[in-house]
Amino acid sequence: MRQSAYSTAVRVWRAIGRRGGSGALLLLGLTGAAAEPASEAPELLAHPAFVGAAAETPPPPWQCWQPQWRPAACDVRMGPEGLVMEAPGRLFAVGGVFQEVQGIRGGQAYRFEAVCRVRHLVSPLGSVLARLTWTRRGRPLHPAGRLARGPWVRDGEARFADVWVAPAGADGARVSLELKWPRGGSVIWQRASLRPAAPPAPRKVKIGTVYLRPRNSTTEKNLARFGAQIDAAGRLGLDLVCLGEGITLVGTGRNYAECAEPIPGPGTRRLGAAARRNHLWVVAGLYEKAGDALYCTAVLLDRQGRLAGKYRKVHLPREEWTQGLRPGGEYPVFDTDFGRIAIQICYDWFFPEPEAIFALKGAEIILAPTWGNTLPDQAGRVRGETVFRVRARDNGVYLVPSVYDGNSMVIDPLGRIRVSSDGREGLFWTEVDLNDRAMLDYVGHWRTLGPRHRRPETYGPLVEPPRLPSE
Repeated sequence: MRQSAYSTAVRVWRAIGRRGGSGALLLLGLTGAAAEPASEAPELLAHPAFVGAAAETPPPPWQCWQPQWRPAACDVRMGPEGLVMEAPGRLFAVGGVFQEVQGIRGGQAYRFEAVCRVRHLVSPLGSVLARLTWTRRGRPLHPAGRLARGPWVRDGEARFADVWVAPAGADGARVSLELKWPRGGSVIWQRASLRPAAPPAPRKVKIGTVYLRPRNSTTEKNLARFGAQIDAAGRLGLDLVCLGEGITLVGTGRNYAECAEPIPGPGTRRLGAAARRNHLWVVAGLYEKAGDALYCTAVLLDRQGRLAGKYRKVHLPREEWTQGLRPGGEYPVFDTDFGRIAIQICYDWFFPEPEAIFALKGAEIILAPTWGNTLPDQAGRVRGETVFRVRARDNGVYLVPSVYDGNSMVIDPLGRIRVSSDGREGLFWTEVDLNDRAMLDYVGHWRTLGPRHRRPETYGPLVEPPRLPSE
């Protein structure tokens, strides 16, 4: 059932049209969301369609809001096509309209939709916002509210759609349609809707990670031992399990070249057989021989044991590049039957860019085969455990390191450790709901908010060749 819902969402997203990865990022998590047909549920917004004669103000009960600094306010008026928001000559203007809705019931789900037309906006994702804030006795329950998924833009038309469950104690809601920093562009809102709906279905995934460090072993014994961990994951009904980095090398006394093999090859066939008989997804680190190149690679095997993708380690530490390993140069993401995932390997976690790229491409879970480490902080020094937690929190993703030093763990988008090996050997797992959108205090749901607040036009130094500050 999860597979069918996810596939449907992907087809819808592709039909709408991809926009630099942002559409994928926002659509993921909507899978399984069910709503009553619009004709069967009452409309809660007054004047949901912005039609009528030109006017200087929106139709009541919609009200304009403006920033405290009035020179930064955008213009809001009714026009022939709808509610116009623009700010000629004011690149960083802001403003919008809102409506208070009464009669909200805690625990009830509500479906929000909005349609607008966008013109000449540098970033519709960052500039056009639809927000719902739950209230109790007119006071917001969270200061930031919740941003609706979207906009999905096609031929100038932009759409928002989302389903939220009102929290306990909510008796009202504030719906806000906003324009932020148009930079010469504009938006024309045409209609908005808020209706009772069926609650969104959870998208639960059982994720496992392995802590296992073979010693005085061989490649064959390693594959057998890690295969046994896949079997254990199968008995538990897991959907996904992460193994460590270089599992054909660790504890064998061999070198990179001696362990390298083509991909697909003997290692992927052996691991693939385990994935197939247990009907789960597997991520495992291997060493890849490709022509005259040697890579540190992690493979993704699907429920049928097939090679679904691979990631070549991009950032190489001294002990790898001095032995001739070649770096990868791409950050692929992979669609599964439960969501979108990505893979990074060990030294990659020292750099914030990989996770940021994966998240912008829509990854919800990042698997991290890692030699070391996730050791806890010591003597005031930040070590691996904290960095992994920060990477998860920074990007609103689940991060799943499988390590040889420290603890293998599953970390959630708020940076909380959901499960840890805690010094023990074996398989450790937890069940998560990828449709859960936990809120940060004051800020809101970071995965929805973060991409909208990015300023890529200011990040030029990140893509320039490295040089000394004195140059």
